[in-house]
Amino acid sequence: MRSADTDTDHTSKIVGTVWGLLVLNTLGSAGARTIVPLPRSLIQMVTMGSLVAAFALALVVNPRVRIRASAYVFLLTLLLVPSLISSVDQGAGLGALFRCARLALFTGTLWLLSRWWDGGTTFVRHHIRMYFAVLGSVAAGLVVSPGAALPDLYGGRLVGALWPLTPPQIGQYAAVIIGLTVLLLLGRRTDRRSAAVVIVPSLVLLALTHTRTATLGLIIALVLAITSLVLTSAAARRVFAWAVLCAAVAAVGFSSALQAWFLRGQSQENFASLTGRAKVWHALLAAPRTTSEHLFGTGLGDKSFGGLPIDNSWLAVYNEQGMTGIALVAAIIIVLGGVALLRPPSLSRACAIFLISYCAIASYTEAGLGDASPYLLHLAVAASLLAAPAAAAPPSTPEVPRRPVPRWARRSEVA
Repeated sequence: MRSADTDTDHTSKIVGTVWGLLVLNTLGSAGARTIVPLPRSLIQMVTMGSLVAAFALALVVNPRVRIRASAYVFLLTLLLVPSLISSVDQGAGLGALFRCARLALFTGTLWLLSRWWDGGTTFVRHHIRMYFAVLGSVAAGLVVSPGAALPDLYGGRLVGALWPLTPPQIGQYAAVIIGLTVLLLLGRRTDRRSAAVVIVPSLVLLALTHTRTATLGLIIALVLAITSLVLTSAAARRVFAWAVLCAAVAAVGFSSALQAWFLRGQSQENFASLTGRAKVWHALLAAPRTTSEHLFGTGLGDKSFGGLPIDNSWLAVYNEQGMTGIALVAAIIIVLGGVALLRPPSLSRACAIFLISYCAIASYTEAGLGDASPYLLHLAVAASLLAAPAAAAPPSTPEVPRRPVPRWARRSEVA
C-alpha cells in the first residue's frame, strides 16, 4: 500500500507537469527563425496539444472536480462572454472561435488547479522551474549557433534559436524568475547557491535581449515587493539599502552607458514613439466602430491592427473584447492588487505584489491580458499566493467503547 506522503508527492508531480504544459502552451508559435526550421503548424500542434494534455491531467488528478472559490478565475470566466459575443456576432471566423475554445480550456484547467491554491509558494517554484527550463533552451541555442541567436533582423538582440522566441518574451521570462528567486532568497526559502544558479544566467540573458519593458518592470516591481517586507524583514531592509546605493552609483557613473543601452541605437524620435507603437495605437483609436464593436470588440485575434502588432494589453483587449473586456481585465488587476494590499506582510504577499506590479507595468507595451498568455499565468500564481490556507479538518474524537452492564445492574434498573 502507498503511504499518504507518497500519494502527495505523486499528486504534486502531476500538478507541476500540468503547470509546465500550460507554460508550453503560452510560448506561442511566432518568433525568430530557428536553427532547424519548424513549421508553424507543427508548433501550433505542440502548443495546443499541451493545453489539451494539461486539462486531461488536471481532470485525472482532480476527478471529483473539487475547486476553490477564486475571484481571479471567476473574472477570467466572465471574460469569455465578450470574447464569444464578439467572435460570433462580428463573424470573425473559425480562428476567433478557436481562440475562444483555447481560452475556455485554459480557464477550466486553472479552475481544476485551484484546489491546490493555499497561499504557499508551491506554484512559485513550479513557475521558476518551467521558465528556467525555457531559458535553458535559449542559452543552448546561443551556445550552438550565436549567429542565429543574435540575428541582425532583431538588431543583435537575443532570440530563441531552438524554439521561436522573441526578445520581449525571453526578457519577460528572465525578469519574472529573477524577481521571484530574489524574494525566495530574502524569505529564506532557498539558499544562495541555488539562487545564484537561477539569477546570474537569467540576468545575462535579460541583458542580451535589450528589453526595456522587462528591465524596468523587474526593477519597479521588485522595489515594491521588497518595500512590502521592509517592516518585517531585516534582510529586506539591507537589500533595499544596498539597492538604493547601487542605483545612485549607477546613475552617476554609468549614465551614458545606461542611456545607450536603453536607446538601442534608435533615434530620439523613434524612442519617443515607443518604436512605432504609438502610431498603431492612434490608428486603432481613430478607427470607426459600431456600438457592438465598442462594447464587445471585433473578436479574438492575433493582437494586431492593420497588420501591425498592437503591443498594448489594454488596446488589444479594447480591439478584441471591447469596453466590457477592459472593465473585466481592470477588475482582475484591482481585485488582486486590493487583496494583496490587505494581507499582512509575508513572503507570499511580496511575491504576489511583484507579479501583479510586473504585469501592470508590462501591459503598457505588451499584449496578453485578454487571452491565454504568460501574463495570465503570472497572475494565476499571484492568485494562488493570495488564497487563504485551507482549513484543517478537526481531529476526530475517538469512539469510547461501551462497557457491558452487569446483570444485577439491569435487574435493579427494571425494579
